[in-house]
Amino acid sequence: MTDFAQAARAATRELRQLFPETPLQRNEHLSSRYEADIWLKREDLTPVRSYKLRGAFNAMRKMRVAQPDQMSFVCASAGNHAQGMAFACRHFGVNGIIFMPVTTPQQKIDKTRIFGGPNVEIVLTGDYFDQTLAAAQAFCLERGAHFLAPFDDPDVIEGQASVGVEMLEQLGRMPDLVVVPVGGGGLAAGVTTYLHAVSPQTDFRYVEPMGGACLAEAVRLGGPQKLAKVNSFVDGAAVARLGQMTWERLNHVRPDQVLLAPEDRVCITMLEMLNVEGIVLEPAGALSIDVLPELAGQIRGKTVVCVTSGSNFDFERLPEVKERAQRYAGLKKYFILRMPQRPGALREFLSMLGPDDDVTRFEYMKKSARNFGSILIGIETKVHGDFDAFTARMDAAGFAYRDITDDEALAEFLI
Repeated sequence: MTDFAQAARAATRELRQLFPETPLQRNEHLSSRYEADIWLKREDLTPVRSYKLRGAFNAMRKMRVAQPDQMSFVCASAGNHAQGMAFACRHFGVNGIIFMPVTTPQQKIDKTRIFGGPNVEIVLTGDYFDQTLAAAQAFCLERGAHFLAPFDDPDVIEGQASVGVEMLEQLGRMPDLVVVPVGGGGLAAGVTTYLHAVSPQTDFRYVEPMGGACLAEAVRLGGPQKLAKVNSFVDGAAVARLGQMTWERLNHVRPDQVLLAPEDRVCITMLEMLNVEGIVLEPAGALSIDVLPELAGQIRGKTVVCVTSGSNFDFERLPEVKERAQRYAGLKKYFILRMPQRPGALREFLSMLGPDDDVTRFEYMKKSARNFGSILIGIETKVHGDFDAFTARMDAAGFAYRDITDDEALAEFLI
């Protein structure tokens, strides 16, 4: 066994001070659908509802051994890493200063404060994470505090590897495939390195949100590159640049092993897991399940483990998730319609709606005494193909319209 594998097992044993191993559960629904033996490693069930506690605990534990007088730790985070560090600070009785963007939702601030209690101070600074990170690092230089990185740290990577240690112990055999989400790469690097040492026949698939594909970019260009733009919806994995240390453990990854999940499609997976299985997953936590349809032909008859990485989901976002899911599935669309100003025109338009079509948004936007006015209309249906018939009827009647469902700029402004 390699030194890393031994260290990962030691870290796993130490973690039992904080919480029991998270469940590895066979999912009957997914196993039946894909004719495979599919298991979920439920990292959404740690005390802080994500795997981040593992790496934060291990890095803090090892620093305390190396430097017993180190009593001050700092991080920059708007989510799961902050909560993991807060929990670890309280466990070790050390001081934690957690820098969070001013725009951080109050729910995440409150949870971080609950986990850390009197051991944690929260500093809200910066509108964007890069500003928050710079402030945290400057504070460390000034005060001599230890910066606890979210993923690009060997001890954090080692701590995240405990997910793989538990997985093999619980399964009792080597899985054929492990599907793991990727943000900065700490979880992927830790689990991959451990399994390569003790289960070399196990294959991997790495899943990133389409709007934050930093691993795919690193694989394409031969090293970490900063993405010009990141879609923040899958906030637990929306990272602009893969870690350098995590890349050193993932630089063997092939392009075909990296899968990209469209943000709106992830919403469909979140809703399905909630409605069918009663499992609450945050967007990043659903990534590994979201790509199973793409793997259907490869996993039939095989043992597959999907890591569900977290469940820190604010239910105030549920309407947005439903909206995104319906739009991606083709069950909801938005149009700007030019309505002629004549008696019966609106009635004529409404007669084109099918029996399962429901108007969910209607705004009349006439701004002058023209012969036409504009209508913003949202329509929801039950069958994907219904919109093809609806637009065909509008074309035949000569109505002028524009589908703005996928126009990101217009949809964001108007919807």
